[in-house]
This record gives sequence, structure tokens and C-alpha cells, in this order.
Amino acid sequence: MKMALMVVDMQNAYSLGKAAESMGEASEYIEAALPLFRSKGLPVVWVQHLDEKDGAVPGELGFEIIGRLEPLAGEHRVRKTYNNSFNKTQCAAILAGEGVDTVLITGYCAEYCVLSTYRGALDLDLTPMLLRGGIASGELENLRTVERISDLISFGALKKVLE
Repeated sequence: MKMALMVVDMQNAYSLGKAAESMGEASEYIEAALPLFRSKGLPVVWVQHLDEKDGAVPGELGFEIIGRLEPLAGEHRVRKTYNNSFNKTQCAAILAGEGVDTVLITGYCAEYCVLSTYRGALDLDLTPMLLRGGIASGELENLRTVERISDLISFGALKKVLE
């Protein structure tokens, strides 16, 4: 098994309003998971949504990753325009090139882009998992539903698996 971490749409444009608290909590788990992947030389893929109406446009503050999460040089950066991070992007090719068969998906928004990316990974014969606590939504009920219908791994179990 070779695992990659995907961080989906953890951007300033989506970190306000009803999603602010959820994104803050998810970013803590993502921030804790990043060193586990980096220390093992495992791929990290940062996915950023492009959407003019949301202010998620390159060069604008809304497009940037939220402050507490910091992509490092050499980590993959992907721009998308669909909910599924694999749809018309280089995500599948990146993961295949890295020899990845398992993807840990984190980020925003649980019921849209995270779930679509999870399903997209299944379509590509990858094994997707969500990091418990590492996904966000403006609707807590939707977040819980996505967790209920998806395979999850806790941070403690992830730490053990990556030791």
C-alpha cells in the first residue's frame, strides 16, 4: 500500500460564514497529518477550486490556501473546476506516477467536492479514505452523513499505519 494525502479546497473563499468553524477544526487534523506524510516522503496533493463567483481565482486572496495550512515546495498543486478532483485534472496521473493505490482525502466541502473526489477515486480503482475530523462543511448534518457512508480512519490509526 502506498498512500497519498489530498487536501481539497481548503481555501480562504470558503472559510467564512457557516463553514468557518468546521474548516478551522478540519485544518487542525490536516495540519497534524501533513508531517506524517512528509516524514515518510509520501505524496501530498493540494487541490484548489477555481470559481469566479466565489472569488476563488488565482491572484485573489480567496483562491489561496487558508493560513494555517502551508503547501511545501515540491508538493503537487492542482486546480479544478468540477466537484470531483479527478475530473479533467492531472490528479489521476500524479497519483499513478507516484505509485499510489490509497488516497486519504481531507478538506471542504464534505457533501460536494470531498464526496465527489472520494467516489472519483473509487472509479479509478484507488482505495479512498477520509480522515475523521479532517473534512469540513457548512452543514454539520451533511458532514456526518458523508462520514457515515464513507470509509474513515482516525488520526491515531493513521499514525500507526504510517509508522
